[in-house]
Amino acid sequence: MKATHLITRRRAIVAGLASFGGIIAARAPRDLPPSFGNLLRAGDAVTYAAQRALLPRQALVHEYSQADITSFPATGTTNPGVLGRSPLSETWARLHAKSFADWRLSVEGHVARPGSFSLAELKRFAPRAQVTRHTCEEGWTAIAQWTGAPLAMLLDAVGLLPTARFVVLYSYDDWVDSIDLLDALHPQTILAYGMNGRDLPIQHGAPVRLRVERQLGYKSMKYLQRIVVTDRFEDGGLKGNIQNGWAWYTGI
Repeated sequence: MKATHLITRRRAIVAGLASFGGIIAARAPRDLPPSFGNLLRAGDAVTYAAQRALLPRQALVHEYSQADITSFPATGTTNPGVLGRSPLSETWARLHAKSFADWRLSVEGHVARPGSFSLAELKRFAPRAQVTRHTCEEGWTAIAQWTGAPLAMLLDAVGLLPTARFVVLYSYDDWVDSIDLLDALHPQTILAYGMNGRDLPIQHGAPVRLRVERQLGYKSMKYLQRIVVTDRFEDGGLKGNIQNGWAWYTGI
C-alpha cells in the first residue's frame, strides 16, 4: 500500500512539474540568453524564463516614503579614478576634475539615431524620483531615493530598431553588463544622477548609474560610460557577470 501511494505521489509530482514546464514554455521569451553549457547558467535561464512567463511584465516594485530612507553602504568600486593607469580610469578622473561638465553618454547600435548625451541633456528628460529597496547579493538591503531619466525615454529619443533585443552597458570601472528590453523599458529603470535629493555621490556611481529595480543590486551598474543596443545576447566576456561566476539575470 505504501509503495502504491509513493508511486502515485511521484507521478503527481512529475505531472505537476511537466504542467509547470509547459506553462513556462508557452509564455517564456522565444529566445533565451544562452547558458554556454554551464549548469549554473542553465539554472539562471530557468529562473529568467519562469519569471518572464509567470509574473506581470510591467509590475512595479514597492516604493517607500522618504521617512524609510536608510544608511547605504558603498560596495565594489568607489572611485574609478584610483583603479590604476587605465584609459578609462584616467578619462573618468579628468571628467571628475571638471565636475563632469564634459561627460557624455553615447548610445549606439540598433538604433535609428545614434548619439551622445551630456548630464545636462539627461536632466532635460522628464525626471522620475523613486524611493526603493536595494537588495545586495551579499544579504544586506538599503533604501534610498533615486532621481534620474527613465531609460525608456532615452531609448525612445534614439529610436529602437525592430531588431533591438538587448541593451549592453559599459562602465568607467571597465565592467560590461546587459539587460533585456523588458527591463530596459520598465518605468522604474532609470539613469540615476541624484540620490537622496543631492547629486549622485562618487562612491555610488557618479555622475550617472543605472537603476534596475526588479533585479539584485549589482545589476544597477555604476559609472556609466556608454550604451549599445544589440540584436543578440552578449555576456561581456571577461568583463561580464557570467565568466566571473555571477548570474546574468537576478530578478526579484
